[in-house]
Amino acid sequence: MADPTTDAPEARSEAEWRAALTPDQYRVLREHGTERAGTSCLLAEKRPGTFACAGCGEPLFVSRTKFESGTGWPSFFEPLPGAVETQTDRSHWMVRTEAHCARCKGHLGHVFDDGPAPTGLRYCMNGTALTFEPEAGRETSL
Repeated sequence: MADPTTDAPEARSEAEWRAALTPDQYRVLREHGTERAGTSCLLAEKRPGTFACAGCGEPLFVSRTKFESGTGWPSFFEPLPGAVETQTDRSHWMVRTEAHCARCKGHLGHVFDDGPAPTGLRYCMNGTALTFEPEAGRETSL
């Protein structure tokens, strides 16, 4: 697969990425890895707020687009405009649509066409590739 990171607006060297990310974040965002299903604390996140790229901080999804997909990964039906790009992923002997951050090109997960209305899409994201910022003044305990 071609590496889209070479023309990313948020370009860093491999050493800079390794220094900025945890080993799990590096494996997912820079090496196209996948976290184990059900392991992300963001799976249960229900507060109003914004989910951003753990690599560069780019806002990607708002909480009103998150839904329970039953897959074990945080799922959304729509990203923020221009925040997520896609490309064909032919790894693992199948064809899927990979989702990556438009700013740093970090691998986020995959997009499937079995999501809810209004888009019918399921952006199945690795929680380790995301951060969550609660809406200002709306922080509540889970």
